Amino acid sequence: MNAKKPKRNNRKAAVNLLSLFALVTIIVILVAFSNDTTTSPEEATTHADLITEIRAGNVAKITETPGTSVLEVEILEENGDTTTKEFPNITADTSDNLIEVINNSLGEDSEFRIGNEEGSIDYDKKDKPWYVALLDNGFVQSIIPLLLIGGLALLIIKRLSDVNSRSISFGNSRAKSYEDIAGDKKVTFKDVAGNEEAKQELTEVVDFLKRPEVYMKMGAKLPRGVLLIGAPGNGKTLMAKAVAGEANVPFFFVSGSEFVEMFVGVGAGRVRDLFKKAKKKEPAVIFIDEIDAVGRQRGAGLGGGNDEREQTLNQILVEMDGFDPTTAVIVIAATNRPDVLDPALLRPGRFDRQVTVTAPDRKEREQILKVHAKNKKLAKDADLGIVARRTSGFSGADLANVMNEAAILAVREGKKTIDNFAMREAIEKVVLGPSLKTKVVTEEQKKLTAYHEAGHALVSTVIPEASDVQKITIIPRGKAGGYTFSDQGDNDPITRKRSEFLADITVLFGGYTVEKLIFGEVSTGASNDLAKATETARNMVTKYGMSDLGPISYDESKGLSFLGKDMVEGKHYSETSAAMIDQEVDKIISACFQRCQDIITKYRAELDALAEKLIEVEVLELEEYNEITKAINPKLATI
Repeated sequence: MNAKKPKRNNRKAAVNLLSLFALVTIIVILVAFSNDTTTSPEEATTHADLITEIRAGNVAKITETPGTSVLEVEILEENGDTTTKEFPNITADTSDNLIEVINNSLGEDSEFRIGNEEGSIDYDKKDKPWYVALLDNGFVQSIIPLLLIGGLALLIIKRLSDVNSRSISFGNSRAKSYEDIAGDKKVTFKDVAGNEEAKQELTEVVDFLKRPEVYMKMGAKLPRGVLLIGAPGNGKTLMAKAVAGEANVPFFFVSGSEFVEMFVGVGAGRVRDLFKKAKKKEPAVIFIDEIDAVGRQRGAGLGGGNDEREQTLNQILVEMDGFDPTTAVIVIAATNRPDVLDPALLRPGRFDRQVTVTAPDRKEREQILKVHAKNKKLAKDADLGIVARRTSGFSGADLANVMNEAAILAVREGKKTIDNFAMREAIEKVVLGPSLKTKVVTEEQKKLTAYHEAGHALVSTVIPEASDVQKITIIPRGKAGGYTFSDQGDNDPITRKRSEFLADITVLFGGYTVEKLIFGEVSTGASNDLAKATETARNMVTKYGMSDLGPISYDESKGLSFLGKDMVEGKHYSETSAAMIDQEVDKIISACFQRCQDIITKYRAELDALAEKLIEVEVLELEEYNEITKAINPKLATI
């Protein structure tokens, strides 16, 4: 996933940084050498001290480095060793000969002389460092200030031009280009499991991009846009990447929120720039993720229409409808809020196709799990089918998270492979959170939780329309003291019947009924069950027409949450109708509660057996549960 523009920006930043570094280095060198020529040695401050040491016979060797302010002098110690000291070099800034200056200072009658003759004090003269010799050159000394001034001027001009270019490019598109994807990073339809119908729709789009002339010869027109609709995590973005990977065409990716800026008109400018780039590289795909960020219905709020978001939406509408008929550029957009989109986006000529990316069913969940298990070490007896059965309602992202948590758990436990236990534990962690094994649970609380969960499981087992029990646990997780896992069997239904909703409500009352029957009072553990049961019953009355009120909908949740909507709209029904709705909800709740009581009373022996087993082992897997309830289970399921 590389983009050419960021690379150029990186190179520009590197050149600027190197230029600045070179400039600072030159300044530091100049300052260092200017300081070096004026620094006096610490151990001697006068030329007379050196003469005194020579006359005393303490100097063995003198070393001169031209251009420096000190002489390195080897002094003889009493024990015969030598130490090096620094003395001022009086000829550092002159052209005088050091030997002549020192010998003249010593006088002709001095016993010691400096030179290379036998018996004299050794003298060594080092060569000037190249940088010192270079700085001593008159031409270099004259041109260095000009170079420094020129460098600073160029740097300032460069900075100003960068600021101007950034201000000019503020309205340019920030879309990322994935046209250079190859190898393992390339996504195709093989990497997308499930949603075969959605893939079929997109496969036609891919084929159109590959062979547009075949379709045009038949009189077919290239689709303007494809809108991917689905809940979060079901693979809308992955589908769009697969289209680009299969078609092998330039793919521009941008989020809807990247068009929104503080200044009005910037988003519209970025839209124009994005479509301009795509047309230059046609055939191409533009993918706008979360298009509802800019595509919300216009004029639904209290403000006017001259805002940034609406200007951006208007430009998108114009660009999509203004395509040349032969232009091979397709716009793919994704959203999980199709209800809030502007109608102009959804009409033919804009988003011609609307593809629903649904949550995977059991078979598709197993296929998705196999995709996410490719790079993981599974045990030989690992059964992904069990995971698929216990993850009803999970999205593709949820299933990927389950497999990742299973791998982490296997590493934590010191295992070399991912077994069934790790995968089952990962499901519970994703649904409820980590287990609270260190939490102190009293015997009374343990017994209450065991009977509560046994009540849910028993009612679910007896009622044919209820979901199949897969596992019961009374180990605390998150805010739950226990949990009963169930699924819909081999098929995840698209629609549900009234009897199935009534079964769900009856099962939800299982824990509450058992607590009231066995312990004489109820606990807070049933609060979530009661809330779900009441919500289901109210939906049956207000949304689905599953009550004696007849075929009428009282539902007000249209999915729209615009500013000012609730301020001008009230209920669409009278207080009398509201009272009738409450009566119908109460009737459904009472009937289900009575049915639950009858089941618990009839199968009290099986209830006690389940609860006692749960208290003993804390977890009942499917096989153990079926062994206990096989006498009363009319839909006994085996794996």
